[in-house]
This record gives sequence, structure tokens and C-alpha cells, in this order.
Amino acid sequence: MAEDPGATLAETSAHAPAVKHLRQALLWPVRLMPVRDAKSAHQAPWHLLREMGEASPWREEIDEYTGDSSRFHQRHYNEFVSFLPYVQRFLYGEGRSRAQAGGPESGSDGDSPMRIFRRHDIAAVRVVTRAGEAPITLEVVHCDLYFFFDVDVVLLNLEVGVNDLSLAQAQELLYRFGRAYPAGWDAEGGALHCMASVEWLAADGRVLASSDAQHSEAFISHVAQHRAPRIAAHWAYLMQPLVSDHSEDKGALRYRQIEYYRMPVMAYLSLDDPKRLTRNDFVRLGLVTGAGEAEAALAGRQDHLPYADHHLADFESRYCYDRFWVDAGAAPNTRYLCNGHALIVVGDARSEFFCCRDRGVLAQFRHQHFLLFLIAHFQKASLLMFSDQLVEALKRLDIRSTPSVKRFKRAIRASFERFLRFTHRYWFHEISEQAQVRALSHLCATHLGLDPLYDEVKERIADMNTYLDADSLRRQANTVVRLTVVTLFGLIGTITTGFLGMNLLAEAEAPLWRKAVWFGVVLVFTTWLTVYTMVKSQRLSDFIDVLSNDRMSFREKLGALVRVWKPGAD
Repeated sequence: MAEDPGATLAETSAHAPAVKHLRQALLWPVRLMPVRDAKSAHQAPWHLLREMGEASPWREEIDEYTGDSSRFHQRHYNEFVSFLPYVQRFLYGEGRSRAQAGGPESGSDGDSPMRIFRRHDIAAVRVVTRAGEAPITLEVVHCDLYFFFDVDVVLLNLEVGVNDLSLAQAQELLYRFGRAYPAGWDAEGGALHCMASVEWLAADGRVLASSDAQHSEAFISHVAQHRAPRIAAHWAYLMQPLVSDHSEDKGALRYRQIEYYRMPVMAYLSLDDPKRLTRNDFVRLGLVTGAGEAEAALAGRQDHLPYADHHLADFESRYCYDRFWVDAGAAPNTRYLCNGHALIVVGDARSEFFCCRDRGVLAQFRHQHFLLFLIAHFQKASLLMFSDQLVEALKRLDIRSTPSVKRFKRAIRASFERFLRFTHRYWFHEISEQAQVRALSHLCATHLGLDPLYDEVKERIADMNTYLDADSLRRQANTVVRLTVVTLFGLIGTITTGFLGMNLLAEAEAPLWRKAVWFGVVLVFTTWLTVYTMVKSQRLSDFIDVLSNDRMSFREKLGALVRVWKPGAD
């Protein structure tokens, strides 16, 4: 769609409601790869990050549940009681207040399944949405990494905020910010669908890192060489010392992309008059499609929907939670939009409850709603990780190599055990009995397809485990057959030589050395005969089957006996 290069985003929203405050939270799940250093292979990733000290900008967060109780406010209490007990144990552990026991180093990892690390060196981010637009500076509220016990997934959470935007600017920020790398480039070499420029800023205004999305050759050559996308420079900087597994950078903690390159996004928009939003505005916000054509917005704000009418016929019923979309209540005209990838809340900036960061909708957005969004995407990322691990185990399998087969079995058994632990520790359908939290959680889970994905991964792991069980039973049956054949043929000699206590050689009165010689000869011969019988046990077993078959002729049975020693008879 062509855009008028002279039309700015501020002009496109001349008649639209103004965004008094935008709060945007990105959540990027990535898969942690196994540590290559043998000395650190058995350490949890957060232990490695913690031990890096000053070499890492990340510091373990002593939050309101683990630190000084004076930081624990009503919004934290409301967050805690919103969830069911088993979800509380997942989010907060069993008695996460470890300050009395000596801080975060005390207590076991199992008591606190979720570990949070935060960096404080980035104070703001300056972005240019499209070439020619004025830069927008957003405050970085916090930047966190979420680790989880026994699951090789880490989630990057970046929360930013800004005041006084046009609606089109807010839509463009939601659409363009949070892409791990560009989707492509236009004829002029501009990166598609992502920011024209991104710069991380320190507290004193210094530029710490900037995006290189416009440098197409670096991304193209990386994919050509590694068959994996290259993470844009500003996101790679944000993740350090974690590094992309396909990059040339050195690092003990390495990660791989596990989902789509667009990061899941949450947004809180307080508008001067949300009732002035059109259906087109809600569709673009709920599906995060951007501001649309500039010339259409200039032409009297006509409702040009981004997709066909029949495709959006059920938009309100599928993506909108309208319980509070009324001119009444503590926060009137509040609407929630959820498509799984995005969770957006829109409300009235004139409502004190909607803007309250301690008890109102803003507090709920940053606490309860963020956690339900995090849980849904953590579950999806974990399931995708299990699926990737199965594929990698199969890819490394060489059925002609015994060590490879053994490694494959160990990998599948370990995946099965981890999946069982994941199911009992992290998998649940209901996270809250509060109507709003439960409804939004169900919307997220439904749009992300968590239940079908769980069933698919569970079935794949179960199939693998069933195959291993069947293979073990087959090997046991083969062993029993071989032992039976050896016993059967050994029985002939035992009965023959032991009949009536008969001894072929009367050496009972012979000297000791002579007895020792005969003992050695018989031992060697018997051992050789037993081993030889085991080597031929498969063919001998086939001969026994033919011998016991009454429908076989004597000639056919004799032929089966001859095939025992015939080369290449298998």
C-alpha cells in the first residue's frame, strides 16, 4: 500500500483521540542451548549469569516477594491473591521470603521455580518509526530476564512508557517495535515492518547501541551461511552476555529463536476519549496491524479496514473482552483486546481508577495481566522447546552405531522425564477464579492453541517412549531366545555325560596337575561351545522352529539344519 511521504503520523490522527499515556511490554521467549563447557554443563543458567559478576549487566532481582517487606504494597497483594494456590507456588515458590535466611543465595532452586534478572544501565530508547518521522523517546521502565527451573527457556521482558502520542504513532510503535530482525527490505533498501531507527540510551543520554536493520547484506549473508536468522544489533546488545547460538560471538549462555520473530506484546493506552475510536481503530489495535495508509487517514478518517469484511465479521466475539465497555463503573469505557500474540487494554485517561498504578487498571495490567500473559507464552515456548529437542535427538540418531543408539535412548528418556515434571509443575488450565483474569487467560490460551499443541507434543513423546519400550522388550525377547537355545543344546551334553554318574575319563585318582590340565581343557572347550552356540543362536532358533513344525518335510528340516552353517543365510 502506497503511503504519502509528506503525511506525518501526527497529521494522520488529527481527528482521532489522543493517547495520553502508552505503556508497552514486550515478551520474547527464546530457547537456551546446552552449555558447551564441561565444567559448567550441570549448572543452572542463572547460576552462570550470577557468577559472571561485573562482566554482566544483569543482576538478580530481589523483588517485593523476596526482599524487604516495606516494598510490598497493595498492588502486590492483589496480584498474589488473584491466582489459584498451585499457580502461586509456580510464580512465588514455597515461602520465597528468603531475606531472613541470608538472601537469594539461600534456599533451594526448587523452592522458587522462577528467577528474575534485571539490568539498570538502559534508561530510555529512542525510535524512529518510519523514515522522515520525528524520533520518539520512550522511558525504559524495566528490562528483565525470566529463567525457569528445569526448563531451558528464558523470556526477555522489556517495558517502556511514553506520554502524549497520536493514535497513529501508538499503533506504529506497537506494530514496528519488538521485531528481532527485519522481514525484508523495500526497493530503496529500507527495512520492512520494523523501526527505521532504534537506539538504547543511558541515563546521561549516551547511545549504548543502535539498530542495524537497514544493513541488508549482513542479514542475508548470515542466513546464507548459517541457515538461521541474524538477530538485530540492538536486541543482541540487550541480551548480552547471552549470545545467539548461530553467531560468531563467544559466550557460555547461548540461545535460539523458538517462536515467530515478532515478540509478543502487551499495551496499555489511556485515551482522552476512547468512545471516539472507530471499529477500524480497534481492529488495528487488536490485531496490531499498524496505522494503515496515511492518505486514507487524511481523507476524513474513513474506516478502511486492514482486511476483508468477512474475515473480520466475528472480530468482536473472537478478540474483544467487553465486560467493562460501558458508561459506568470505576473505569468506564475500558476494553480488552487479545489475539494471543498481543494483549491490549484501552481506557479513559479521565478515569482515576483506570490510571491508578496502585489499585487500578494500570496496576492490574502490570501485575495480574502481565503474569497471565507470561504464563501462556512460557507454556507455548516450553512445548515448542520439547518438540525441537525430539527433532534434534532423531537427527543425531544413527541406527548402525551402538553409541548413537544409546545416546538417543538417553535423550528420549530425559525428554519424557522433563515433560512429566513440566506437566505437574507448570501446566494448568485454570489460573484464577477471578472472572476477568480467567477470561483473559482463556483468550490467550485459545488463540495460542496451547491445548492442541500440548496434546501433539505429549503424543510425540509418548510415541517415542512406546518405541523405546517395545525395542527393550524385543531385545529382552531375543536374549531369552538365545539363552533358551544355549540351554537346550547344553542340556544334551549334560544329560549324556551325567547319565548314571558316568565319567568318560576316570581321573578321580590322577595327580593334581593332571586334573588341572583337564579342567582347563574342558573349561576352554565349554566356553567356546557356549559362545559359538550363542553366535549361532538365531539360526539355531529358526532350526528349532522348523523342527517343531509338523507340516515341514524331513528334507526341509535337514535344509534348515544346513543353513545354520551356510554363509549369508540370514
